[in-house]
Amino acid sequence: MSLATAPRNRRRRGLAAGASLAAAALVLTACSDDGAGSDEGAGEDDPIVIGISLPLTGDFSEPGKGVQRGYEAWAQFLNEDGGLLGRQVELKILDDQSNADRVVQDYEALIAQDQVDLVFGPFSTRLVVPSARVAEEYGMLFVEPAGAAAEVFEQGFENLFYAAPAVADDHYNYLADYILAMPDGERPETVAVASMDDPFAQGTAYGLRDKLADGGLEIVVDEVYPPNTTDFAPIAAKIDDSDADMVIGGTQYQDAVNLIVSLQQLDYQPEMAAFSTAPTNPEFASAIGDKTEGILSPTGYTETASYPSNVEFVERYTELHGNPPGEDEANAYTTGQVVAAAVEAVGCAEQGECQQQLVDWLHSNEVDTVVGPLSWDETGKPQGAHLIQQYVDGEIQIVLPEDAMEAELVFPKPAW
Repeated sequence: MSLATAPRNRRRRGLAAGASLAAAALVLTACSDDGAGSDEGAGEDDPIVIGISLPLTGDFSEPGKGVQRGYEAWAQFLNEDGGLLGRQVELKILDDQSNADRVVQDYEALIAQDQVDLVFGPFSTRLVVPSARVAEEYGMLFVEPAGAAAEVFEQGFENLFYAAPAVADDHYNYLADYILAMPDGERPETVAVASMDDPFAQGTAYGLRDKLADGGLEIVVDEVYPPNTTDFAPIAAKIDDSDADMVIGGTQYQDAVNLIVSLQQLDYQPEMAAFSTAPTNPEFASAIGDKTEGILSPTGYTETASYPSNVEFVERYTELHGNPPGEDEANAYTTGQVVAAAVEAVGCAEQGECQQQLVDWLHSNEVDTVVGPLSWDETGKPQGAHLIQQYVDGEIQIVLPEDAMEAELVFPKPAW
């Protein structure tokens, strides 16, 4: 059914008119801001405009800016290589301020008012679910880099694809298997868990927590805190009092930094420490006083991967920024690769019937990306697994699985 004839989409357009006015002042672009519009009546020299909302301020601003860098690198490199369907690509990026209501307004404005040709997803499951709902209302393909919680794939979305190797609940599978295979008396026996009240953060932490509990480890602390928490002293005190052998943090970025610093101040020394997302951020080490040794984290990306497009990506990104890309940048870049593969295969990039053709193509094909080959089930869930990385001798190294390891896993964790 076309957008022009769908009653619910006409209703959406009406709602979007006011929202777009509020969003207009927040527009940022990776390229030029001229020529935004759909392909309807567009000439061969008109850009393909891609609408994006990202948390550039607020609770998720650090990883949000990483995703922005990845999107912008993808657009720049693609344009340098001739563009998409022979046309340049233009990004139209809005700041949703880490707010779910705002992200809905942004995608309403981008699709209905600005008539962008394509959309890419935001960062954080909290923002992916409401924005994916808007995209589905308008029949738009929605490839996203950071909505990995189980609830994303339980909404019945038919147009959504997660551009990473695995969903949140499975991020720590290799680590859980490793711990449970350790001999009795050598492996950790007690576990403390602290997680942000966020579907992705909880998904990663609880996926590991539940597997360890099922394997006989005792969960002695299990705390949940709001996303805007800044004082972690009470939670750190509970963890310290428990003297847990292992600590698991279901974290984004700043919350992990604040929690770790609080634990350091109490001289709590776990045998094993695992935190999601934060250790992949290039600022992480300096933020916690360069006391990273032994910290574990799941990652869907390593800059040393030999996939052909990744070798080129790392070289060009490093030349552009002076440092290699991290996981947030890579997942954003992967989003661009996935959409570009579909667009080139189908031969179109505009609102309307083209969007369903793009969706159908991705459901039936595998795409080579910087994080490896990706394919998806009917819910948009990727069919892969995450690597486990650890700070070893001051550098992030892949330690699991065995066939991908760059260093031996360090256990017990050195003091921080």
